[in-house]
Amino acid sequence: MKKSTLALAVAVGVLAQHAYADGQADATGFIEGAKSTLGLRNYYINTDNRDRDTKASGSQSLNSEWGQGFDLRFTSGYTQGTVGFGLDVIALTAIKLDSGGGSNGATPTSAGGTVFPTEATGGKNAKAVNDFSSLGLTGKVRVSQTELKVGTLLPNNPVIKYNDGRLLPQTFTGGQITSNEIKDLTLTLGQVEKAKGRNSSNDEDLSINGANGGSNYSQGTAGKFSNKFQYAGADYKVTKDLVASYYFGELKDFYSQNFLGLVHNWAIGPGVLKSDLRYYRSRDNGANGDTAAYFSSGYYPDNTPLSARAKGKVDNNLYSYLALYTVAGHTFGGGYQYSNGESDFPWLNQGDGSSNSTITDMQIQKFGHAGERTWQGRYSYDFAQVGVPGLTAGVIYLRGNNIDTVGKEGAAQVNVLGTGRSEWERDITVSYVVPEGTFKNVGVSWKNAMWRNDIAGQREQDENRLIVSYSIPLL
Repeated sequence: MKKSTLALAVAVGVLAQHAYADGQADATGFIEGAKSTLGLRNYYINTDNRDRDTKASGSQSLNSEWGQGFDLRFTSGYTQGTVGFGLDVIALTAIKLDSGGGSNGATPTSAGGTVFPTEATGGKNAKAVNDFSSLGLTGKVRVSQTELKVGTLLPNNPVIKYNDGRLLPQTFTGGQITSNEIKDLTLTLGQVEKAKGRNSSNDEDLSINGANGGSNYSQGTAGKFSNKFQYAGADYKVTKDLVASYYFGELKDFYSQNFLGLVHNWAIGPGVLKSDLRYYRSRDNGANGDTAAYFSSGYYPDNTPLSARAKGKVDNNLYSYLALYTVAGHTFGGGYQYSNGESDFPWLNQGDGSSNSTITDMQIQKFGHAGERTWQGRYSYDFAQVGVPGLTAGVIYLRGNNIDTVGKEGAAQVNVLGTGRSEWERDITVSYVVPEGTFKNVGVSWKNAMWRNDIAGQREQDENRLIVSYSIPLL
């Protein structure tokens, strides 16, 4: 047994002493408390890359893929007794319906296309595989109001967040304890050691953008990786309307990160104003501080030559505020984020699609470059207010400026320093979930995004996603 898993088990054992004083844990039984669903997701994505010499870059201008995903989940209850045991299962399968006649976004050195992995023997004309699958098992133990999970995880907190932006979700392997023993306080402690990409059936070690070799992220080809990301956090409900959070995350040999957050809901007139304030402090850890192979992309220290920029150690402070006012089906929002320091904002990123918990993690971009200052505006509407339940629509616009970058431009592909560059993104989402009748809970969603920029070496993008989903309860 690994030391990290053993430590988690010991912690639960200690907490068990408290549970004995309170009597038998509330358990409905392993089978009696079980739930199972089959999720169906039909997913089409089309990305149009613009404004770049494709011959020089070796990348495609149009990427498109279409597939059918199956997501079978079984969540057991807990066995009776002071210490309850359970098991969760997640079985994932994706079937290719079309890969755009080869325009799946894959290159000879990449791990895969937009949605599907690439055939290992495809060479220059690599094609998407016809299907791929994975199986995840999670053992769990509950003592009183404390739960230990070991195995496949779907973490979602300020310092680690799984990605569900494609046909199948990204998963992690590790252990996590969640405790609610103290009223209004939730404690979280965990460690992950592997990640399984959203377009992969393989477990990979962990890394950050720049050190993982970009799209050529596979461990057998290039890049530096770690097998330990540890995290801990606390969420405290100060009042019924105010929650304060602190989290810490550390990717061995890459970076450490502290997070502070406040979320407040305030009834104003007929609506509610939600305020979301966040601060991240990220610094280098271990080899990232002095070993070039572990450097992150996006490092721009002052008064240094161009040759010393673009990659280096993690050094970032990220401040953000998002306000959302909801009234009579309307939600109006506005926010600001400032990425301060000598590097881009870091997060777990193996190069195969990832998410973070910033207020600027959008359909195409993340808006976390060194020096970047981003304003955003949002609006959404729930059409149930006018007699069409299940129909929602929304738009988000973000504009970031003061970006520090280094990239290749022009036919000669010469490195150019991009101080003071800018970018903007506009996302539109329209979704409908059938509220009743034969097709109840069938969902249809269209997502359209447009990204424009003057960042050195970056292409511009237009993207459309069409998603049809349905969840079938089995237990």
